[in-house]
Amino acid sequence: MLNRTRPPDARFLAGPRQASGVSPNDDPTVRVWLVERTYSDDEQNVVILTYATPDGEQYFRKERALTSFTDVRDTTAAVDAESGNLGHVEDGDRRERFAAEATRMAERHDPEDVI
Repeated sequence: MLNRTRPPDARFLAGPRQASGVSPNDDPTVRVWLVERTYSDDEQNVVILTYATPDGEQYFRKERALTSFTDVRDTTAAVDAESGNLGHVEDGDRRERFAAEATRMAERHDPEDVI
């Protein structure tokens, strides 16, 4: 995996309003970046992947069961999530943390990079 630094561009500016002024009603998907990977406390063998917009305002959560070592499902740096599936980050500290990590991921990785 290469570590690259790129200037920000429109493909990294995801969220309710994209750089071109496109609203979620015009484009039903929003690019979100991996900001957190945790294990569920409630269920064994479940990994929770949290992706967020670069402004930290919205998040998308995926849960994955770890069924076996041969079950290969790549985790990518970013995904395009349907805007209706995004939650709003209410906590200011969490929003700041998500924004910093999403921005860092967008600067260092291509969306399809396996993390």
